[in-house]
Amino acid sequence: MKKEIIRKLHELTPVEERQRKTGLFIEDMPAGALNMQEGHGRTLNNYFFRNREIYLSRHNRFAPYPLHRHTFLEINYMLRGSADQTVDGNLVHLDQGDLILLDVGTSHSISALGENDLLINILFRNTNISLDLLKELKGQGSVLFNFLLKEDERKSTRDFVVFRTDNNFRLRETLDDIIDEYFTNQQFSDLMLKSYLNILLAQLIRNYNVQIPEDGATKRLVVDMLSDITNEYATVSLKELSERYCYNRNYLSNIFKKEVGITFSEVLNRQRITEAHRLLVTTGLPVSDIMGEVGITNKSFFYRKYEEMYKITPGKSRRNGGHDFF
Repeated sequence: MKKEIIRKLHELTPVEERQRKTGLFIEDMPAGALNMQEGHGRTLNNYFFRNREIYLSRHNRFAPYPLHRHTFLEINYMLRGSADQTVDGNLVHLDQGDLILLDVGTSHSISALGENDLLINILFRNTNISLDLLKELKGQGSVLFNFLLKEDERKSTRDFVVFRTDNNFRLRETLDDIIDEYFTNQQFSDLMLKSYLNILLAQLIRNYNVQIPEDGATKRLVVDMLSDITNEYATVSLKELSERYCYNRNYLSNIFKKEVGITFSEVLNRQRITEAHRLLVTTGLPVSDIMGEVGITNKSFFYRKYEEMYKITPGKSRRNGGHDFF
């Protein structure tokens, strides 16, 4: 990130000067940005966006921010330092590099930040983007993440997700680029920000994960098997995995079905057909080559399974994806 942007973000605003002296929250939102509602204190609306897709601000320091909700998707990114939030009654701690994705209507408050705590608010005007949509998009790409999403839903109905980005250089780089582009406000900034937004959302979807409890040995084994299917779908087999993990094949088959809800072969076929669909609509490979790429040898079986999943023939999928040939 550019040094001048960091320096600018560290500068105290007049509101922060007052908050540092008193420790009390000072309202700095214009009346047009607020709707006061019982039970939530204040609701922030789309006042901020004007003609922009994204609105960025640095959160004011030195005083607690009151309970509120909003009518847009929001990301809080911990650029420097740390912060504590209460989100729908859940205590959430963010360290440097962490971010929290807050769905539309989520209620949250933020504890007082110190002078070296830089919390960046990134607001999205597009009301079609929601946490449910992001989860749905992620779940379409991998049997592993379909399983993880179901696990997350069993645990809670929370309308927020915390991402720990300390080991994800690309994600943090994209966030830094968004902040740089927004505050430098150069020519074509709006176009750049829209592009960065798409990249950021794709990266968040790709890195969406659910923590498996340390004592969940069986669940961890199943997650590892699903990961193997995702990464080795063309060649992996239950027999091979039983040897890899030193378990009886029937035992492994039974615990897999118990945890996932369907058999190993059903999951493997779903992953293979999903990958075949991706190749159909993004490449010009012949169907026979695509079958070989995903590990399916029986053409009738391939066509039947494909139509079961996508309710359309492979040929029509290819034409809809922009290719008119096999």
